[in-house]
Amino acid sequence: MANDNAQTIVQQYHRAWTSGDIDTAMDLVADDIACRAPGGDLHGKEAYRGFIGGFAPMLTGIGDIAEFVDGDRVALFYYPQTAATSTTPAAEFFTIEDGKIAQSVLIFDRPSYGPPQQA
Repeated sequence: MANDNAQTIVQQYHRAWTSGDIDTAMDLVADDIACRAPGGDLHGKEAYRGFIGGFAPMLTGIGDIAEFVDGDRVALFYYPQTAATSTTPAAEFFTIEDGKIAQSVLIFDRPSYGPPQQA
């Protein structure tokens, strides 16, 4: 039962933020979330909202999602598509506690999502 619940929470969260519905996504995040991300760690829901909310408007699509579930832990692998890239993979590893996303480890290549470098 925990697998289904954790997987459902992560799927709902992912669909919400990738469609620009940050409020719905944040309803699924614990107030004291801890996130490890390229460029630094984030602590608390407001810091996490700023991070996700800042990236979501850049999305032009999402490709090839794969999921792995282990109890209250869920991993997602996907291609966040932006004007800068459509082939750079991202991975997220979530831990669910008390029906909310309590921890997230986010892995992606930050420079790939920035503006193209001038020659």
